[in-house]
Amino acid sequence: MMKKYLKGFLALFAFTFLLTAISVSAQDKKYDKSKKDIVETAVAAGQFTTLAKALTAAGLIETLKGSGKFTVFAPTDDAFAKLPAGTLEELLKPENKEKLKAILLYHVVSGKVEAKDVVKLNGQDVTTVQGGTVKIDTTNGVKVNSSTVVKADVKASNGVIHVIDTVLIPSN
Repeated sequence: MMKKYLKGFLALFAFTFLLTAISVSAQDKKYDKSKKDIVETAVAAGQFTTLAKALTAAGLIETLKGSGKFTVFAPTDDAFAKLPAGTLEELLKPENKEKLKAILLYHVVSGKVEAKDVVKLNGQDVTTVQGGTVKIDTTNGVKVNSSTVVKADVKASNGVIHVIDTVLIPSN
């Protein structure tokens, strides 16, 4: 009798454990994107390895993992590949850290600016964290200077990423 009771108890325990595990797994998937910060979200996407390398070289990883709200116009690996030959390699050198940092911060705007907000900025100049401005054009898709937003509103816990097809270079 005791053996039968123990088997029933173990079966009930295993069933309860399984249901809990499934429930927790479903919740993790539902909220997974919102738990990742901008850097983790970009790395998980798989198309920003060059950006991650540049952020590391510029010492900006911790900044973009911070609690502030950021909007990042993130150039893909293909966007970095469009740079003239040798440009990226030159920028990644330690002696060019400040220049690289300025270029990367030119891709960042303070606050969380989603697509619905960007559309309202048509024709306006928006100030970046670097201090320069980017021109927003929404007449035919969304352009930031000469770069096209190819995917908008990639949400992160500390802001939003808009994927762009060209690296933005500040004029100052």
